[in-house]
Amino acid sequence: MTRTSGIRDEIEIYDERFFYLTLGNAWVEKLHTGSLWAEGPVYFADGDYLVWSDIPNNRMLRWAGGHVSVFRDFANNSNGNTRDRQGRLVTCEHGTRRVTRTEPDGSITVLVDQFEGKKLNSPNDVVVKSDGTIWFTDPPYGIFSDYEGHVAESEYGGCYVFRYNPVTGNLEPVAKDFNKPNGIAFSPDESKLYVVDTGVSHSMAGEHHIRSFSVDQLGRLSGGDLFAEVSPGLPDGLRVDLQGNIWTSAGDGVHCYAPDGVRLGKILVPEPVANLTFGGPKRNRIFITATTSLYAVYVAANGAQRP
Repeated sequence: MTRTSGIRDEIEIYDERFFYLTLGNAWVEKLHTGSLWAEGPVYFADGDYLVWSDIPNNRMLRWAGGHVSVFRDFANNSNGNTRDRQGRLVTCEHGTRRVTRTEPDGSITVLVDQFEGKKLNSPNDVVVKSDGTIWFTDPPYGIFSDYEGHVAESEYGGCYVFRYNPVTGNLEPVAKDFNKPNGIAFSPDESKLYVVDTGVSHSMAGEHHIRSFSVDQLGRLSGGDLFAEVSPGLPDGLRVDLQGNIWTSAGDGVHCYAPDGVRLGKILVPEPVANLTFGGPKRNRIFITATTSLYAVYVAANGAQRP
């Protein structure tokens, strides 16, 4: 069924559980437009602002109090962003094929740019676990063309999901069997890791799904079973709420899946969605990067915050 708010038909409900995760009187707001490919939203609760990447325009933008400004020019075709346990910005850069950290004084520290002496492909999306380790995906999108990075060959010959320990400097592949690993997120208790595969972007028979891994106390993965096939379009970035529901980007908006893999419903957005994040003082507002624009919608769920 579709829930109608005024003249808007923006919420589709397939399972009654979605009634309790969405709001009948909330609507999708367009906050800004003018990007070429909006990606990597990250919310700063301590400053009440949002930062996101505009990859082809080689910049990062900042939304605060209804106003948008340039957060960083010449951003090395940044893509995914998150914050570490100290609140520092962690960024995947396509142009430089590295993962960086922005220090409190604004300086940039290179965390990792090589695997076994060879350049990474183009780090795409990133999440920080409660133990401080940094998990990121490394597909080849930034080296396919000059649009989101710089044309180059893959040096290590794979597309891995990595775990990086900033204390020891150890970089370890935790999954090697992806076509094009993309979005990545932990369940609230970190017992599950969800990773997107977007192989369909360059193959008509390619993947457009989310896989689910079990994570043990040492950070080792097992399983990797198919969690959900996402259509229309493909999944990209995804986030998890406090109840463990998975909110993922798709070709027609944001889809929500219960932890049991049932698609509960979707929030329709006028442009294909690349990524999303929970924000606002109560973390009950979803900020959505969708092709040229930044959107937001209030929901009856709160983004997961790991201890």
